Amino acid sequence: MNPALVCIPTYNERDNLEPITRAVLAADPRVDILVVDDNSPDGTGKLADELAAKEPRIRVLHREKKQGLGRAYLHAFRVALDAGYTYILEMDADFSHDPRYLPTFLDTAQGGADLVLGSRYVSGGGTVNWGVGRQIISRGGSLYARSILGVGTRDLTGGFKCFHRRVLESIDLEAVKSTGYAFQIELTYRTLKKGFTVKEIPIVFEDRRVGQSKMSRKIFLEALTMVWKLRLTV
Repeated sequence: MNPALVCIPTYNERDNLEPITRAVLAADPRVDILVVDDNSPDGTGKLADELAAKEPRIRVLHREKKQGLGRAYLHAFRVALDAGYTYILEMDADFSHDPRYLPTFLDTAQGGADLVLGSRYVSGGGTVNWGVGRQIISRGGSLYARSILGVGTRDLTGGFKCFHRRVLESIDLEAVKSTGYAFQIELTYRTLKKGFTVKEIPIVFEDRRVGQSKMSRKIFLEALTMVWKLRLTV
């Protein structure tokens, strides 16, 4: 077993799954993969089992139905902690999170950071193939969350992360109720409130190569309201 586990939630990601797992494993020999499939109708889960049967560094977690990104990650975190991994990473299946950054994530975490966050909004970071509207929503959402929560982290909605296990052991995961972008904001905020160090490293975020975005109006509105709940209750 390697020290790090990359958790990759999937729902209808059959076309992306084999390329992303191959790229992740090639990027860093210190990582294993946990594919977390929410019973994808397109057969993603079946393909994940086939890949795992041939590659010992791949594990598969099957969930009964789609319950949102946050639920999938929380389930994966528990599996990772029970298995004894020291570093637990979040990563999308669609190549918007480039596996080439994985060595930097792990080097930074092993250097002492409690949470390493891939950031689009620090020097060297950025986005590719985003329209003006999406850039305004993303940057505005991060500024909105930072202002209400009173934190300096530049990319609060970022979902490319590496947690040291001590962070996830300290956070009350049962209290985390949000999904989508709100989930990413909540996990980072709870990490900061516990006094852990959050280190942002620059990444370039690229729109998915295959398939459709999971972003929805419901997810966006949840993020807008959740930050107030976090400010008042955490």
